[in-house]
Amino acid sequence: MYKIEIIGLGAGDVNQLPLGMYRKLKQHEKQVFTRTIDHPVVEALQEEQISFHAFDYIYEQHDQFQEVYENIAEKVVEAAESSPVLYTVPGHPMVAEQTVQLLLNHPKAEVEVLGGSSYLDDLFTTLEIDPIEGFQFVDATQFDREELLLDTHLVFCQVYNAFIASEVKLALLEILPADYKVWVVEAAGTAAEQKWQIPLEELDRGIEMSNLMSVYIPPVPEELLLHEFRQLRAIIRTLRSPGGCPWDRKQTHDSLRRYLLEETYELLEAIAEEDDAAMTEELGDVLLQVLLHSQIGEEAGYFTMDDVIKSLAEKMIHRHPHVFDGEGPDKNWEELKAAEKTAPPSQSVLDKAITGAPALHTAEALQKQAATIGFDWDDKEEVWEKVQEEQQEFMEAAKENNQLNMAEEFGDLLFVLTNIARHYAIDAELALLGANHKFTRRFQKMEQQILEQNKGLQDISLQEMNHLWEKAKEKERE
Repeated sequence: MYKIEIIGLGAGDVNQLPLGMYRKLKQHEKQVFTRTIDHPVVEALQEEQISFHAFDYIYEQHDQFQEVYENIAEKVVEAAESSPVLYTVPGHPMVAEQTVQLLLNHPKAEVEVLGGSSYLDDLFTTLEIDPIEGFQFVDATQFDREELLLDTHLVFCQVYNAFIASEVKLALLEILPADYKVWVVEAAGTAAEQKWQIPLEELDRGIEMSNLMSVYIPPVPEELLLHEFRQLRAIIRTLRSPGGCPWDRKQTHDSLRRYLLEETYELLEAIAEEDDAAMTEELGDVLLQVLLHSQIGEEAGYFTMDDVIKSLAEKMIHRHPHVFDGEGPDKNWEELKAAEKTAPPSQSVLDKAITGAPALHTAEALQKQAATIGFDWDDKEEVWEKVQEEQQEFMEAAKENNQLNMAEEFGDLLFVLTNIARHYAIDAELALLGANHKFTRRFQKMEQQILEQNKGLQDISLQEMNHLWEKAKEKERE
């Protein structure tokens, strides 16, 4: 094991360096390395004839900071092969110092962290904030926007240059207005300390950056965070609370069924029309139904939204082992689904079909399940013959004017027509939905033509309506 001692140089000048750390550096006869020469303590100690081996040149060799840190860590370990090393870093070794974490986890390194002072205490004082109210400390060189806690005190450290500042700005502009006020802090706790407030959009403009710079984002008001899922959950919880909306409070799983179906069809309509704005709205309406059902389940003590999300996440991971586990896709989707079931084995092939869906979808699902054991026609012509047979049976029932028989035979006719769609790889439900849209579109164009003639629907004969209908069809073909 190669011995490495690590000292934090703090955020200020040499006068703020603890006496023990100062003596350690002055009396050290080992190799002394520093991540960067650009620090007031290093500059002061160099004047006292202490020699440092700096790694600033490595920053110029890589495009990614992670590669820089990994290279530096390897260089320190290599140097320690011949004799123990003293490695210095800005601030405290355990605060926002990736090279230290890499060294602590290196299999060949025996690391001792000797201490140092963090600039966070000085930063809190400079900004006059209390971290107990909620605080997030983020490395500006590597962060995920979705993980930012914007309702807390948020500080970005290591804002080295304009490029990093621009990355921070662009990420925040996806959420916050351009004029949202942020604070820039330079050299907190030192004689050179500065702080100034600017609009977010100016974060990467006209500011001389350094490795002692931080950016502070004050807690963001709730009205600017309505995009966050937790905010939506809180809204639904409020609507269902004793002081909430009477309509929302009285809803049950059963009463909401029709609304889920309606919202789903409205979403399908928006998709069919390729209307992105409508899709955004209708997806929200579908999500509302999911949240309402989850809130009702939570109030009854049966399940929560977290349970719903966890169940879905586990299902997706289980069904995609080739993505999440690196395994080959040796099992098909149906096998993976079957392995998830805890219910007793199915007593019927048809038990696997979804029967709570709209009738056309259910018919298609039943037919597909029956086909898995060979109960199906071999070719399309046989299905067409069955259509003619069912049509004839319906006509006979109609001649007898037997309403029950007509309904039954009409259902049989629709069922076999669904089978026709399946044999041609057509989704019968979506096909009918498309026909509904087409009818609505053409009918409304016919109405418009009648209005343009300064007439009402009651003034138009069926023959005239048919003529205008055909004109509407022709316009669609143009």
